[in-house]
Amino acid sequence: MVSIERNPTRPVAIGSVTIGAGHPIAPQSMTATQTQDVEATLKQVNALYAAGAGVVRIAVDSKKDAAALPAIRAGTQANLAIDLQENYRLAAEVAAHVDKLRYNPGHLYHHETEKPWQEKVKFIAGVAADHGCALRVGVNCGSVDPAKKEQFAEDDSIGPMLASALEHCELLDSIGFTRYVVSLKDSDPQKVIDVNRRFAEQRPDVPLHLGVTEAGMPPDGIIKTRIAFEQLISRGIGDTVRVSLTVSNDRKPEEIEAARQILADIAAGRVRSVVDFGLDSLNIISCPSCSRVENEAFIELAEEVKRMTAYAKDHAITIAVMGCRVNGPGETDDADLGLWCGPTHVNLKKGSEPLGAFAYDAILPRLREELDLLITGRAAAAGSSAGA
Repeated sequence: MVSIERNPTRPVAIGSVTIGAGHPIAPQSMTATQTQDVEATLKQVNALYAAGAGVVRIAVDSKKDAAALPAIRAGTQANLAIDLQENYRLAAEVAAHVDKLRYNPGHLYHHETEKPWQEKVKFIAGVAADHGCALRVGVNCGSVDPAKKEQFAEDDSIGPMLASALEHCELLDSIGFTRYVVSLKDSDPQKVIDVNRRFAEQRPDVPLHLGVTEAGMPPDGIIKTRIAFEQLISRGIGDTVRVSLTVSNDRKPEEIEAARQILADIAAGRVRSVVDFGLDSLNIISCPSCSRVENEAFIELAEEVKRMTAYAKDHAITIAVMGCRVNGPGETDDADLGLWCGPTHVNLKKGSEPLGAFAYDAILPRLREELDLLITGRAAAAGSSAGA
């Protein structure tokens, strides 16, 4: 075993688990079932709990989702967190049945646009305080507070994330609510390392939830996540973790198993990451399967994309495969080629430029065409540069 001096974060209780203040790092996961399907959701919650999940997160996107929570709560001993997406007001309907509420600062602009975000956060924190819930301020690369993005250079994706997280911490502190954790996630492990190190330097007291969003399929997704966790946890940064993998519903406990293995390896000094992942090779990112996926064919498509693009493995090209309209539009912008999957069609993008919507059985040839053009164009540009 190696001795790792942890950041002096304050303790935050999430049901029966406490994170921060030197407590064991708790692995988490998120259900991928439709929340309204109580039987299926409970089966997955309990499978994750049995695998060792300290917290299990459930998406709540509607009043019908919220109405399912009492039955889910009654059927499990797991510590439950809910993911408030655009509708922050659902906090009042779910807080009595869960242990933690998660909100995304960038999503506070979608409802009641005339109301300042500060009022919305105070509402969420008030509900959490009334019901003994913890909060997570979940900042994601593809859905950053738009007001913050305007304050930074277009190529600076870390600055807006960091500023948003620090601003929300300051507000929560000012109203006396300190039972919160922060997450700062990106699909690029190096950016995850950079932004979390910078945050920890400024707020070493705030517990951090670590994760690489849209890490993709095993083993690549585990490798990317391992790189980020090893570099951060070995420096004492991180109090709870999520390994986000694109796997079928019955394989979701693999996220917990992967997290526990990575944590055990770090504790034993088996740190493997010295590679700069993805710099000189093909990088496929895909989001973890969750209840917001609108067509389960997304998982099979992600696997087919990986197989089809293997011929381009030596090219530094990033392809993103996203499973829903929440993550898809924004979090494919930084990829060379992006696919975000709707109920019947797959939207193809080149960077932030839309290239059209294609049927699931027609997208792979179109993707290959764009990939070939990208490879040819870069080769030509490299040749021209060498000739000059």
